[in-house]
Amino acid sequence: MITLRLPPVLRPFAGGAECVEVEATTVADALAATAPPLRRRLTDEQGAVRRHVNVYLGSDNIRDLDGPDTPLPDGAELLILPSVAGG
Repeated sequence: MITLRLPPVLRPFAGGAECVEVEATTVADALAATAPPLRRRLTDEQGAVRRHVNVYLGSDNIRDLDGPDTPLPDGAELLILPSVAGG
């Protein structure tokens, strides 16, 4: 089981949950297993992680690992953080 930890801004798209648990072996599988409203905020139409979304496995951004193909051990925790813009 993989746990996705969500910031408050994404929780409404996961039924208000702070964490979502899914069965997955890669980051791409984990994101694809989320509910459609949340998945649309995290990935584009081709299933790629949106540019403004950062996904961390431990302290490592998946972009510095194998991206969406990053393997996930059972019990892994992904932290989802959308980029914040403003000025």
